[in-house]
Amino acid sequence: MATASSSSILPTSHPPSVERTKGPTGLEKLVLRESRGWSAEVHLYGGQVTSWKNDHGEELLFVSSKAIFKPPKAIRGGIPICFPQFGTHGNLEKHGFARNRFWAIDDNPPPFPVNTAIKTFADLILKPSEEDLKIWPHSFEFRLRVALAPRGDLILTSRIRNTNIDGRPFSFTFAYHTYFSVSDISEVRVEGLETLDYLDNLHAKERFTEQGDAIVFEAEIDKIYLDVPPKVAIIGHEKKRTYVLRKDGLPDTVLWNPWDKRSKIMQDFGDEEYKHMLCVEPATVEKPITLKPGEEWKGKMELTAVPSSYCSGQLDPDKERPASLTLLGGCPSVEAVSTY
Repeated sequence: MATASSSSILPTSHPPSVERTKGPTGLEKLVLRESRGWSAEVHLYGGQVTSWKNDHGEELLFVSSKAIFKPPKAIRGGIPICFPQFGTHGNLEKHGFARNRFWAIDDNPPPFPVNTAIKTFADLILKPSEEDLKIWPHSFEFRLRVALAPRGDLILTSRIRNTNIDGRPFSFTFAYHTYFSVSDISEVRVEGLETLDYLDNLHAKERFTEQGDAIVFEAEIDKIYLDVPPKVAIIGHEKKRTYVLRKDGLPDTVLWNPWDKRSKIMQDFGDEEYKHMLCVEPATVEKPITLKPGEEWKGKMELTAVPSSYCSGQLDPDKERPASLTLLGGCPSVEAVSTY
């Protein structure tokens, strides 16, 4: 973990820091602050990122006003970790148990690729308890690094290792269940999923092919897009903000919004809050990951928030983030994405 700081307010000239503190309900969390004013929070309960703010203090992730920050309930919003099962794709509880467990700070993480630009990060680790082994009889080490890059990009890197000593492999599905904050769901479009096949959870996981030029939202959606390119853009009209999601090791992408009827039956979700959130989740669902003892899997997600106008952006997976955002037709390109 990076150097701790006791300061609760970060001037723009303040060095990067990570502070260990407690939320209103007493749950421990780590507050990451970058020197330019960006910040993120990650709770030890669930290993869950619950805040990502830009240098103007604007919240970029959605957390429900009715979220319950008290075990054993999962926290509604932010970035829950779905492991070792996504959704109902298996015999465990929905989305597995990692989001309902207390993680530890990892004081001795394995080496990461050297990137001297990133100064602000925290490392967490989850190992199975005896109770976990009863419901999923496999020994594992799940290491999670949450990092803030100098431009404010939020980077999550997961490493899962099979530590079984009996020679048994295990398989799992996984997702970063990312809740993005949007002004108005009816004014949002998602680009990068055009013409792809998807499994529709509202139609018994039946397989379809996406027909639209870009995805817009007019009703409940719960789809798993398959073999998705490395970059997806979430374009919001009202705030003129584009989120660019880049992923590695995660072939699928889930789109979810409960819309009005389902919102009313969710106890930890406001009746009208569906208008202000959209889940876009890098995942590996269709083809589970299988690890032999000693093998490790890595899945990475990088989130970038850039100013934008409502316009189509050409998502080119081979292009990297330019030194400055280039304008295409008066709009910052959604190609702008971190190379960290």
